[in-house]
Amino acid sequence: MNVIVPVHCCAHRYYAKRHEMNILLTGSSGFVGGTIWQTLRQRKVTVRPVFRTSVSALTAGCPVDEAVIVPTLDAATDWTQALAGVDVIVHCAARVHVMQDNATDPLTEYRRVNVDGTLRLAQQAAAAGMRRFVFISSIKVNGEGTQPGRPYSADDTPAPEDAYGISKAEAEAGLHKLAQEMGMELVIIRPVLVYGPGVKGNFLTMLRWVRRGFPLPLGAVVKNRRSLVALDNLVDLICTCVNHPNAANQTFLVSDGEDLSTADLLQQLGQAMGKKVHLLAIPVWLLHLAARLLSKGAIAQRLLGSLQVDISKTRTLLGWQPPLSVDEGLKKLVEHQG
Repeated sequence: MNVIVPVHCCAHRYYAKRHEMNILLTGSSGFVGGTIWQTLRQRKVTVRPVFRTSVSALTAGCPVDEAVIVPTLDAATDWTQALAGVDVIVHCAARVHVMQDNATDPLTEYRRVNVDGTLRLAQQAAAAGMRRFVFISSIKVNGEGTQPGRPYSADDTPAPEDAYGISKAEAEAGLHKLAQEMGMELVIIRPVLVYGPGVKGNFLTMLRWVRRGFPLPLGAVVKNRRSLVALDNLVDLICTCVNHPNAANQTFLVSDGEDLSTADLLQQLGQAMGKKVHLLAIPVWLLHLAARLLSKGAIAQRLLGSLQVDISKTRTLLGWQPPLSVDEGLKKLVEHQG
């Protein structure tokens, strides 16, 4: 079977015909992994999806006899059977970032899954002759925020600040070393905040604020700039990186290519819903003060601060363009959420 995988180039799309591929996809029931699985299947690519339980496989719509069940992801996981006949791994499974982490030692827990579990999979994959390992990392490897007009780039020195970001940076470092030693191609993708059907966390909270018509004290937050990425855009890039020759041994940042202030984002969400957004122009310094008093500094950074990324390397090296604009991505999200 010849696999046809779309790759974006400037204003048109060309198709790269590749040899038959078998892909192992971890995190297949997750927000990103589930969409990758469906997309690759639609593109007639042979995918072996990995789930934590048979129940999660059935919930995702995957027959149990087609799924790989891997209950734990750590240094002891045995991937031997799952890797048989596989050419490429897309590794989405992770202990994900949460705002309120109740673990006694969060960094240890993140390292157990995101570092030890990832490197265990990569070691066994390399030993089995795996051609390429695509690792879904995080922009938190770069850091927590930027100055307006000074975006992160893919080749910046990592500067993670929280336990999740540290674990992803350590995983990247370990993968680089392993790939060089074993001759396996490595592709690292660092997404910014992902939104789309099924989104949770802060973005879902913001969506509910707008839908309910609450007055929001963010009308003065017009100078910050945030890069976002629609789920479909991220998945399209991941699918491109599965076999694009220029992706080998590279790190890519990904976004929609349009940076918004928080006030702009809320207004565009409102337009997508057909709702009037009520924004109160509370001074930003006062919002920062209130956040510190309430121990909500991390949330304030996401709402009031900037985090921009430069995706020129992604565009140039891969000839890739985001298929959806921010407006299109928000409309799809709103339509799905109902």
